[in-house]
Amino acid sequence: MVRAGTKIQAWWRGTLLRRTLLHAALRACVIQCWWRQIRTRQLQKQQQEALEFYKLQIGATVKLQSWVRMWLVRQRYRDMLNAVHIIQEHWHGNICQIHDTFQGSYELTGSHLQLQLDICMGSQVCRISDCIPFPIKN
Repeated sequence: MVRAGTKIQAWWRGTLLRRTLLHAALRACVIQCWWRQIRTRQLQKQQQEALEFYKLQIGATVKLQSWVRMWLVRQRYRDMLNAVHIIQEHWHGNICQIHDTFQGSYELTGSHLQLQLDICMGSQVCRISDCIPFPIKN
């Protein structure tokens, strides 16, 4: 009878130990699942922040490039306008001296400057036509 009691006691202790180990394993599994969820959220947040920073950098780069292109176009336009004024002043002085005519027109679009000059000297007419493209990147 003592032997049967010992066997029952050993069985009961084994059952308690297995139940305790099972509870510990379940708790560890719950903690691991919770930690994986937290880590996934942290990684997603870091990726989102990296994406936002990348978008900010790209936006700043595009804006800076557009400002530089705009500055170059304006500089080219000022140079062309200055050249037109110099030509007009020069020919105006010559027209007044020799009583010939100087006519011209220009058309300025977003990508080029179209010039057309007609110089009448006596019975001769000299027509100058040119299209000057601006360095605009498409």
